[in-house]
Amino acid sequence: MAAILLLSGCASFSPDGGFDKVAELTKERTGQATRWQRNDGEKDTAQARIAELLAQPLSADSAVELALLNNLGLQASFAELGIAESERVRAGRLANPTISFSHLSGGGITEIDRSVLFDVLGLITMPLAREAEARRFEAVQYRAAADAVGIAAEARRAFFEAVAAQVLLGYGLQVKDAADSSNELARRMAEAGNFSPLARMRQQAFDAEAGARLARARHQSIAARERLVRLLGLSGEQLAFELPQRLPDLPPEPQQPKDAEQTAMDKRLDVQTARRSTEATAKALGLSRATGFVNVLDAGYANKSQSGEARQNGYTIELSLPLFDFGAANVARAEASYMQSVHRTAQVAIDARSEVRESYSAYRTAYELARHYRDEVVPLAKRISDENQLRYNGMLISIFDLLADTREQIAGVSAGIEALRDYWLAETDLQSALTGGTPRAASAINP
Repeated sequence: MAAILLLSGCASFSPDGGFDKVAELTKERTGQATRWQRNDGEKDTAQARIAELLAQPLSADSAVELALLNNLGLQASFAELGIAESERVRAGRLANPTISFSHLSGGGITEIDRSVLFDVLGLITMPLAREAEARRFEAVQYRAAADAVGIAAEARRAFFEAVAAQVLLGYGLQVKDAADSSNELARRMAEAGNFSPLARMRQQAFDAEAGARLARARHQSIAARERLVRLLGLSGEQLAFELPQRLPDLPPEPQQPKDAEQTAMDKRLDVQTARRSTEATAKALGLSRATGFVNVLDAGYANKSQSGEARQNGYTIELSLPLFDFGAANVARAEASYMQSVHRTAQVAIDARSEVRESYSAYRTAYELARHYRDEVVPLAKRISDENQLRYNGMLISIFDLLADTREQIAGVSAGIEALRDYWLAETDLQSALTGGTPRAASAINP
């Protein structure tokens, strides 16, 4: 009895519910803290930090921190920790004893039987069961951290998409204003008889096209902002948050991670989760083999009282006889589950290595494209514009020639903004491929 109580007492709930490990894994990969809001005090602390972050224009890092603090889907996934820990604690505690009592009377004689039974097999196999559940609990911790890192990556992507959409909307408004001015001028000149119908229609077409592009840009800006809102878990007055006016600048040099594939094997949470799930399955296989032949063995104290006779004391044992089921089915099922887990882990590792190589190629391509637009395409378009402005000032070209040049610049400037956005998306995907899990997009390069 003392041994049983000692073993059962060793299985208890941890003060942090296993969340400290999740927070450590998340911060190591995102640089931002996350909190599991289990009570009103923790919620109030999180809300105070959220209000502080929203009081100033968002950055990529503050968007990530907001998502880790305020995404309710992520908070729901953290509840899996409590479920897994309860299973771990239960595996470390002996099942409740069974008490039986029978009372028979007749012919002036009363017979009473009493017994208290304990699960002896559960006590014998408790170390294996406890180890198996501990492995499962660790796997749940890694899955919770993977969820957090995944939400952080999604929030980072949504931030860059929202900022780029906002910049493109502002540029679209400028283009539409220029198109309206051009169209109005063309209308007046056509009324004065100084403009051909064909030239007039060309200005009208340009104005109509600019209006259509503006409508699409306005919706894309709203959609991108709402995706960010959902990931950050914002509502009510929080929706009035402010985004920066431009995307971050391109860094001077691209990243060149060393031993990228090995880093993925060591750091990626999906790889670590798969490994720990396989280890848990292996422990469960050992438990299945230990209980495959005999799965019920109860023993305990018993006594019997009968009228007019001294009470009889002794013990009782209950054992299931393996006459029909020798446990082969359970063992075979456990072995198949183990091999399934082994093969899945191997496939996760293969996928991780491939995704790192592909993500790095996308990252380098996005960097080169963004630098190409920054250093060549956009500056060249500006020089052409400046030259045409000089020619217009010298009355060598008309206002419509100047506006036609503006139309030609639209595609180049828009592509430059999109190239810079795609770089930051590719950089986010590369970090996910190295430390988190499967990136959302294999390539951030637009065709």
